[in-house]
Amino acid sequence: MEIKNKRVVLTGAAGGMGRILAAELVKRGANLAMVDANADALATLATKLSGTHPVQGNLSTAKGCNAVADQCLEKLGGIDLLINLAGINSFAAYEDENPDKIELMLHVNLLAPMWLARAFLPLMQENNSGRIVNVGSVFGSIGFAYFSVYSASKFGLRGFSEALRREVADTNIKITYIAPRAVKTPMNSDALMRMGEATKMNMDAPEDVVQKIIAAIDNDRKDIYFGFPESLFVRINVLFPRLVDKALAAQNRIARAFAKGEQ
Repeated sequence: MEIKNKRVVLTGAAGGMGRILAAELVKRGANLAMVDANADALATLATKLSGTHPVQGNLSTAKGCNAVADQCLEKLGGIDLLINLAGINSFAAYEDENPDKIELMLHVNLLAPMWLARAFLPLMQENNSGRIVNVGSVFGSIGFAYFSVYSASKFGLRGFSEALRREVADTNIKITYIAPRAVKTPMNSDALMRMGEATKMNMDAPEDVVQKIIAAIDNDRKDIYFGFPESLFVRINVLFPRLVDKALAAQNRIARAFAKGEQ
């Protein structure tokens, strides 16, 4: 899909990677509605990216997502491309996870993309065109210890993307699922970053990931996994998950100390 002159909705636009992606979309000529819960950060971004449409909203509820969709359609006059980037991470032992945060993460990471797709899909069907891009994670194919909720939400997003792609296969609507490995953004806690250093976790710069997201859109990719050897491990995990259990065992023991705040 050529981005120039397309009406684009980007969620998580004021986040660490969102700001970079928003700027790249504007550079390529998109008519952009930028969605984020942080009104101040969104307003600041809008002053830097002239001609964009800031939409402050709550993506943690169906009502909030519907309200966001209505505002975006009002500002853009339609939609060609939805990019579901907004997300929440958590690095913690599962027994320590706050139940309210578990619910919030599933709502923002999984249900919000589903609610927004549901809101925009009828118009895409009416026009028989459009693309929905769901930004998932390698963690949505390999369940990593101490990222249980995050992994669960991304596993769900991957399944939703696959199912919806098959549902609209006889139309001109396209579904893209994008799975980066770990990315260096402010969303990562200090404990996560220290654990990453201790375990030599591969982490990509957000600028590099943004360029790959743009390339996936340009090239009409159905799904794409970023990073080696993580992309290889995704395939191995499908066929030999117990082998991956053993390969990650030592790393998981190191990670636990950081997840429990013992390092």
